[in-house]
Amino acid sequence: MTAFDPEKFEDKYVHYMDELQTAYRNAYQHFHGRYDSTLLKAIDRQVLDGSEPFYEGNGQFRVELPENPRERAGPVPVDDETFDAVLREFVDRIELELRRLFEFEDG
Repeated sequence: MTAFDPEKFEDKYVHYMDELQTAYRNAYQHFHGRYDSTLLKAIDRQVLDGSEPFYEGNGQFRVELPENPRERAGPVPVDDETFDAVLREFVDRIELELRRLFEFEDG
């Protein structure tokens, strides 16, 4: 694992691409089988592919979503309330995975 450097995180896709991919993949796997696969794939491929992770300091990360995530996802077999709840849970899980990967939190 690469040692975390907040300044390098500004250029995260150069310095931390493997860790970012791992965090997103781990979050997806966490929910696999718990939610409808069509919903998970739509969130992963249509919404999270346009997201941007940021380091907030003090071991905290924030994932910023693109505008209009529900519209980006396209047709999915859930209502808006369920979609929003699953998306929020997915984002929270990515942030947790980033904290774990960069050893700010025990796994």
